Amino acid sequence: MSTITFDTLKFVTRLKDSGLSDTQSVAITEAFREAHGEAEVATRADIRERELKFEARMSENKAELIRWIIGAGFLQTALIAGLLLKLIGK
Repeated sequence: MSTITFDTLKFVTRLKDSGLSDTQSVAITEAFREAHGEAEVATRADIRERELKFEARMSENKAELIRWIIGAGFLQTALIAGLLLKLIGK
């Protein structure tokens, strides 16, 4: 995942301008920076990559499902034909 830059000086200045003391502003900024550094942020490119992988998996699953359905249809047809031949043969 990508990282996003965080301007700590601008953040401290904004907190000071809102009426907090220097110590409070620095403490809040440090806590926010630590929390922000631990967070994983997904970009649009990351999300698009996941979407493409998901779509590829869905296509694979769809193709496999179609193969199973066709195979089950042939099996069912063969079974019915065999039973009919057996009934007619009596």
